[in-house]
Parts: sequence; C-alpha cells; structure tokens
Amino acid sequence: MTPPQGPAGIQGPAGIDVVSEALADLYRRCRGLDQGAVADYIPQLALADPDCFGLALVSMDGHRYRAGDSGTGFTLQSVTKPFVLALALSELGPDEVGRRVGCEPSGEAFNAISLDAVTGRPANPMINAGAIAVTALVPAADPGERFARILDCLGRFAGRRLDVDEAVCRSEAATGDRNRALAYLMRGTGALRGDPVEAVETYFRQCSVLATVEDLAVMAATLGNGGVNPVTGEAVVPEPVAVQVLAVMATCGMYDAAGEWMLRVGLPAKSGVSGGLVAVAPARFGVAVHSPRLDRVGNPVRGVAALRELSERFGLHLMHNPAPGAATVLPNGADTVHPTRLAAQGALDFTAAERLLFALADRVPAAPGRLVLDLDRVTAVDATAEAMLTRALTLLAERGHRVVLVGDVLGSGPWERVRSAGA
Repeated sequence: MTPPQGPAGIQGPAGIDVVSEALADLYRRCRGLDQGAVADYIPQLALADPDCFGLALVSMDGHRYRAGDSGTGFTLQSVTKPFVLALALSELGPDEVGRRVGCEPSGEAFNAISLDAVTGRPANPMINAGAIAVTALVPAADPGERFARILDCLGRFAGRRLDVDEAVCRSEAATGDRNRALAYLMRGTGALRGDPVEAVETYFRQCSVLATVEDLAVMAATLGNGGVNPVTGEAVVPEPVAVQVLAVMATCGMYDAAGEWMLRVGLPAKSGVSGGLVAVAPARFGVAVHSPRLDRVGNPVRGVAALRELSERFGLHLMHNPAPGAATVLPNGADTVHPTRLAAQGALDFTAAERLLFALADRVPAAPGRLVLDLDRVTAVDATAEAMLTRALTLLAERGHRVVLVGDVLGSGPWERVRSAGA
C-alpha cells in the first residue's frame, strides 16, 4: 500500500497514519469476499479482473489516502451520473432540469423503463433513463461539444484530465439497444430534448470515461466540499448544486437498494456496473471503492461491505447524533452584578445560535435596559447564525433595550460595540 499524500505529494506523518491503517484493515477484511459476478452484458466489462479491489479517501484539506489496487483504471459507467447532473444543474438550474427528470427513488433496476404516467419524466437522474435525459440537457452546439463539456467537467471534479476507453465505448454501443429504446420512449413523452441517437451515443462515451479509484475519491470530496475541489482549489460547481446532487445520491444513488444503503451506511453514494462506488461524508471526506464483483442489484459486493464497516467504525451515518462539543453558552452562575450579561464560545451555526438566543431570552429585563452579549470567544459565525443573531438583537433594540456587543464577529447594527469583556 502506498503512503498517503497531500496536494503537493508530501507523505503523511510516519507512524500515526490511522486513516491509511483503517483503509488497509478494510482491504484485508473485505478482499476475501467472493460473492457476486462481474457485469457481462457489456462484453468489454466482462474482461475485468474479478479480484481487483482498491480503496481511496480524500479529506477536505486535499489529503489523499489509499489501499489495495487504487491506481487501476476502470470506466466510471453510472458513477458519472451525479457529476453530469451537477453540470446540468449549474447551467440550467433545478427548475429546468426538473421539467425533464424527477427526483424520486424508483425502487427499480438501473435500466428499468421508469417513466411517470402523467409527466412522462424518468423517475430520477441516477437511473439510465434519467441520466440520458440529463446528458441531453447539457448546453452545446452539437454532440461533440456536449461531450467535450462533460469530459472537461468530470476532469475538473477529478483534478486532472480524463480520457475515454474507446474499446468499452464500442462495446457499449454494440449492446445498448435498451438505452436507445429508453431514449425514443422519452422523446415520445417529451422528456428528452434533442435527437435520441445523439443523446445515447454521448451517454455511451460518458460512461466510458476512464479513471482510478483515487480520482473518484477526489471527485466525491469535491461534492462534499461544497463543489470546491480540495486538491486543486477550483470551484467546480456552486455549493447549492453540490447540496442538490448529494440529496439525489442519498435517496436514489444505489438503485433499488437505496433504502437499505441509507439504513445501514447512511451516506450519499453512487455505484456503477464496472465496480466503482463513491460515497460522501459532507464536510468530512470523499471515499471511493472499486471491485468488479456485483451483487444482484448492480452494486460492488466488497465496496458495499467496506463502506458499511467504515461508516459503523467511525460513526459516519448522516442521522448519527454526534457527541456534544463544548457548551455554546458560558455559565456564569448567579451573576448578581451583571444579570443581563451573556457570553458564548466556539463556532455558531443554527443549533448554537438557537441555544444562545434561548438563553438570552431569559436575561432580557422586563423594562428596557442594558443587555451585554459577549461574543469575544466565538470563533466563527455562519450565515444562518449571523442572520438569526442580527434579527434578534435588532428586535431588542427596537423595543428600547440598549444592546452592547463584545467582539467583532457580527457586522454593524443597532448596538454598541466594545472590545473588552470587562465593559
């Protein structure tokens, strides 16, 4: 196994690399799983080594970790779907994309004929029908330009230029009649924009893009980092788009096993029939696995097992209730000298701001008077918390209270500002 590297290729600290240790342990524990079979309905995919198994993880600081066959190239197949969706959403917005494709789990196989009886739209962008519709939405003058834009976008997510496996692309085209049928059905319902043949040919090339599991982990980390590639620093897509894509991955990314995946693993994820699997721990890291042996619904057996164990080991489930951090509101006991002074610490988000304002409400005197809010130990205030605090303090000032703010984490407003906590 290769040692982890940061953005500049600097090796991690020797002897204390617990992340690589965890990945190596998962590799050892899962590599013996021999259930499942390599996809063979696309002949070129049937040539994959069934025992290939690689894992990679990339943090929000761009630190990269890997285990097993992490440098082996493979075609991304359906793993491209969330990233091309991100491109379409960035260009057109959710309303326009939503006119052509839905966002509900289908409960069916990836290649199912899953079109809404009323609107004619495919159920979601993570099944083939929805992905073909999304690919066709990417603005371009012709199919060549459309694919060039898709390839460029995938490369920006990965942090390097990616290429196409032409042999796999030809194999996809030779066996892709079901996808062609889906495209013609969608044109009949009005869900597909443009020529069905061109849309499907572009989709075949999209699925045939080559990458490694390390590339895929960078791509996942970019979504988890609000659309900013943590290795290159490039803002690939806007943060709201990354949020929307992760939401669709969470509900639809694992086909008709999406519910079981969310129950057991609890991370937005997407799999592909070449054995790729990507998952995102938002604001933490992106992780990817490659193993060609697939289960009955088309998800990699070793990848599912490894990420399930990783989630359990490190408490990564989105619904997990994390251990409480330091108290937001600093206790001051029975402060008879300054009964209307309140101090806070740490980073303030919605939860912390709500706690602070709840405590503040108890300190507000019945009659208009002086109220001191000490934010000198607050390290950060996000946009939601800033809006909540600004509104609350403005309301207090409008009701005649003299609001005194210690620290400079909030902007200007109807309050006095002092620098010293002793004011």
